[in-house]
Amino acid sequence: MTHREDEVIGLLLAAGGGRRLGGRPKALLTHRGRPLVEHAVGVLHTAGCTRVHVVLGAAADAVRERARLEGCVVVENPDWEEGMGTSLRAGLASLAGTGARAALVSLVDQPGIGPEAAARTRAAFEDEGTLAAASYDGVRGHPVLFGAAHWAGVAASASGDQGARAYLKAHAAVLTLVECGDVARPYDIDTEADLRHLE
Repeated sequence: MTHREDEVIGLLLAAGGGRRLGGRPKALLTHRGRPLVEHAVGVLHTAGCTRVHVVLGAAADAVRERARLEGCVVVENPDWEEGMGTSLRAGLASLAGTGARAALVSLVDQPGIGPEAAARTRAAFEDEGTLAAASYDGVRGHPVLFGAAHWAGVAASASGDQGARAYLKAHAAVLTLVECGDVARPYDIDTEADLRHLE
């Protein structure tokens, strides 16, 4: 039997190669003096996820070497170049047998989304059937909370860079939107111009 706080596992997708950043892996971009992946793991921990799984892909060995990921389950996605959908599938597969009842999925390249938004979304967890997402002025964003009952469906529909978009659209009627626009900014670090958001 898992403890209540263990029921939601943090799942960080950090495999991207940063194509539009000249091939710099996003996990290794520097934010507040440390690799971005470390910051993102910290957000999930602070939000109340006692267990965090991190999906790595681009430069996985260098990320393991340079980032402090102690206590995390590191999942390597050999198919990361095919898009975020493969990382989501690999991450969800890694949760089998953990006893988790939900996964709080976040993206490494959104440092403007901090612990407040993650905790708020995590708090929407009720049971394995929960489906919730942070929203920003009513627009769905990350993180997303998938109850275990949704994992197989999400994995089956995740493809390319779409991730869970199609699944969430198809299940909009049962999706809880958690407004976080007052505590977070959902920008991505995708291009050189976006690097100004990093500290």
